[in-house]
Amino acid sequence: MPEEDLVELKFRLYDGSDVGPFQYSPTATVAMLKERLVSEWPKDKKIVPKAASDIKLINAGKILENGKTVAQCKAPFDDLPKSVITMHVVVQLSPSKARPEKKIEEEEAQQRSLCSCTIM
Repeated sequence: MPEEDLVELKFRLYDGSDVGPFQYSPTATVAMLKERLVSEWPKDKKIVPKAASDIKLINAGKILENGKTVAQCKAPFDDLPKSVITMHVVVQLSPSKARPEKKIEEEEAQQRSLCSCTIM
């Protein structure tokens, strides 16, 4: 594929830092972008996505769908030659296995029973 057909993207993280720029084919899907972003994620960040499903990409104010291609996601004003497109990254970590409600209630009951008050 000729180099002029490639789309150059960088990803703006929650703290304002950037990952990239990387060059992608216009036929690359959003899911492919997310997979690469997870693999290239800076190790020094507090919030680290474990999978591509933990990431949402936003371009031109729209959340991008996994099945769409880069060409379908480009906004009309991104057609400038040799421009780098910035996509914003939102990390929504999958909830870890929540404690069962019964255990939470038992723990709260134990904490309440440990408290005592003495009036002199």
